[in-house]
Amino acid sequence: MDNVIDFDRYDRIRPIRWTGDSLELLDQRKLPFVVEYVRCDDSDAVAAAIHALTVRGAPAIGIAAGWGVVLASRTVEAANGVEAAAKLEPAMQRLNAARPTAVNLAWALARMRRVLTAAGSDWRAVLEREAQAIAEEDLAANRRMGALGAALIPPGSGVLTHCNTGSLATAGFGTALGVIRAGVAEGRIDKVYAGETRPWLQGARLTVWELQQDGIDPTLIADAAASHLMKTGQVQWVIVGADRICANGDTANKIGTYQLAIAARHHGLKFMVVAPSSTVDMETPSGDAIHIEERDPGELFGVGGVRTAAEQVGAWNPVFDVTPHELIDAIVTERGVIERPDAAAMKAAFGG
Repeated sequence: MDNVIDFDRYDRIRPIRWTGDSLELLDQRKLPFVVEYVRCDDSDAVAAAIHALTVRGAPAIGIAAGWGVVLASRTVEAANGVEAAAKLEPAMQRLNAARPTAVNLAWALARMRRVLTAAGSDWRAVLEREAQAIAEEDLAANRRMGALGAALIPPGSGVLTHCNTGSLATAGFGTALGVIRAGVAEGRIDKVYAGETRPWLQGARLTVWELQQDGIDPTLIADAAASHLMKTGQVQWVIVGADRICANGDTANKIGTYQLAIAARHHGLKFMVVAPSSTVDMETPSGDAIHIEERDPGELFGVGGVRTAAEQVGAWNPVFDVTPHELIDAIVTERGVIERPDAAAMKAAFGG
């Protein structure tokens, strides 16, 4: 189905730009009203951008971290890759600490370490080629996942998505949003609904803006309206991404995903998780073992810099939750589709 998708139309946004001297990151905190790139000249600037959500989305974080290692290499003198690896390790540790839940971050850094330790005197060039390969492989994987996921969706369907899983979260095209783009292009998806995704409003600020760029007309809903929308019969699939997929098929994603899966099962809807194989972590047996990142509770006290909560009130701000595999109808990676995922299906697909 890839050949029927007009990628020039449905793949226009690039959140990460490597100039040869610096990394430019589309500042997702300022979208949709300001389109501005932040220039990072060293690895610590990349780590700060990852932590501050200037760049976000598990695949995009991994790609940015790869380029962060390349930037760190500019300040290191070493005769070979093994020597360079030792000197670069502190910078890689700082990059890894920027967002602990997204497995792509550690995965990308592990790739950079692996090629580095095998490199000779050309280790700088080896690092740059690997960072470029991570980005190019992600884009190709997203286009493949788009076709695989769209094939599961009957023509005329409505879909609901959560957070942002599009070009902004990846090298381009997107994961869950890539399936939606492909489904629209192939005439399978007639209507796209996006939840606002509090507290950072990635759905409201990013997803609906992205879809508009491609000529897709989305409908924004409050997060709290999702169950009512499902009850009306206007959606048949909930399609989301993942920051980590466990060995038993449990998935971690943006907070609010778990309750969507529960509501989808109650209303007889299908629930699809779309993420690259780099998100699969067979070393984590289940969602119970995932570290759930918590951010500043102050993020809940206002919207757009305007305080909406009473003073001196407490708040709890986990930014991910875990969807049990029993509530997932299909996990889509570039390697294929796993329907009704469980430990046996995951092992068959990704090994033990």
